[in-house]
Amino acid sequence: MDKIEHINYWLNSAKDDWEAVLDIAIAKRYVHSLFFAHLVLEKILKAHWVKDNEENHPPRIHNLIRLAAQTKLEIPDEMLIFMDKFNDFQLEGRYPDYANSIYKVANKEYTERILLQVESIRTWLLSKMPSV
Repeated sequence: MDKIEHINYWLNSAKDDWEAVLDIAIAKRYVHSLFFAHLVLEKILKAHWVKDNEENHPPRIHNLIRLAAQTKLEIPDEMLIFMDKFNDFQLEGRYPDYANSIYKVANKEYTERILLQVESIRTWLLSKMPSV
């Protein structure tokens, strides 16, 4: 695959995952919805990583802040603060010892509020991606 195909892979995968986020939230599986929402931001950042770096294969990391730091994006501080805290939701899917604390806070209202912030960041990140 060439660079554009790699970028499109990450963007298309993020688009599919965003649809899953919304479906899973409707099913009241809030923690899973938030986990997938993290994947959405991660994949869009990986598309930016591919765009901004010589290689086509982004690092196999999940930390949004570390990924963002390896792009040319100038992300507003409030978004970075949110993404830093939002990293906790990728841990739940990978490390069950985080599950108890996340399940305690991830109710409908909390999830809706977080997803509004994710949607705002998702839209902003996509607006910084030139048409490919």
